[in-house]
Amino acid sequence: IDALSPKLIPLFIFISGGATMSVLALTRAALKNPDVSWDHKNNPEPWNQMQPNQQYKLLAVNMDYSKLKKDRPDF
Repeated sequence: IDALSPKLIPLFIFISGGATMSVLALTRAALKNPDVSWDHKNNPEPWNQMQPNQQYKLLAVNMDYSKLKKDRPDF
């Protein structure tokens, strides 16, 4: 039996690609999502400081954030 069968190479490629994409998605969600707060002393509620024209979603279908206006009060 060979140490690494050529039939197993695509399996390793797809598993490593899936693991890489899941780590990247988790990292992006932890660092860019306004619902996640890492600094509870200086910025306990980061979602209140988001501007209405700031895009934080990964994919915005048919949404132009530059045309949105502020419709909420400052806290």
